[in-house]
Amino acid sequence: MGMQAGLKAAYDCVAQFSATDFTEDLGRIDVPTLIAHGDDDQIVPIGASARKSATLVKGSVLKVYPGAPHGLTGDFEQAFNADLLDFIRA
Repeated sequence: MGMQAGLKAAYDCVAQFSATDFTEDLGRIDVPTLIAHGDDDQIVPIGASARKSATLVKGSVLKVYPGAPHGLTGDFEQAFNADLLDFIRA
């Protein structure tokens, strides 16, 4: 999928994700929010993203998947889907 993106578009996307501060936006979220993250994400470190987001989004639920990579793919998909359905039903 990433190979289908244009070089400029991919560069601009990375620049925005790495340089944009969403702190104020996260503080404004006022709906139930599930934050899901693998603790072995080598692309987006959990401490700089999910853990920080969970403190900024009032009433959010942080679900950490031990050993999971970026995207919660493969062995973690079923666990994430079950947790997502539980969150929606709650």
